Amino acid sequence: MKIAIGADHAGYRLKEELVPFIQSLGHEIEDFGCNCDQSVDYPDYALPVCDKVSEGQADRGILICGTGIGMSIAANKVPGIRCALVHDMFSAKATREHNDTNVLAMGERVIGPGIAQEIIRIWLETPFSNGERHVGRVGKVMQLESKYASHP
Repeated sequence: MKIAIGADHAGYRLKEELVPFIQSLGHEIEDFGCNCDQSVDYPDYALPVCDKVSEGQADRGILICGTGIGMSIAANKVPGIRCALVHDMFSAKATREHNDTNVLAMGERVIGPGIAQEIIRIWLETPFSNGERHVGRVGKVMQLESKYASHP
C-alpha cells in the first residue's frame, strides 16, 4: 500500500520512528512533514495527507500530533476521509472492520513507539468486514457528508 503520513511539531519524533517501521512492513511512504519541533499548525499537515487519500493517490493516511485530536478533527473535514483517533489495538482493529477508516490519527504524547507500531500494523492488516450492517452504516456516514457539503 501507499501510505501518506504527516505530523505537526508535537508528533514529528514519533513519525520519524514509524516511517522505517511502516516501510519494513512492505509499504511505500509519502512523508508530508513536518520535520522539526518548531511550532506549526496541524491542519497544514493533515490537509495534504487527506487530499492524497481522498484523491486516490494514497491508499491510507497516518497523522500524528500531540494527542491526535486536532489532526483527527482536521482530517474529518476533508470529503471522503474517515479518520479515527486510536490509542489501543482493539480500536485499531474495530475501526477498520466496522468503519472502513482510511486515515489513522495518533498522539505522540499519549502513546509510545511500541504501541504505535502495533496499532499501525493491526490497522494496515485489518480489512473492512463488508458485512451488510457495516456497509450500511458507513454509507449513512457518507450520506451525511454529502448532505452537509451542499449547505452554504
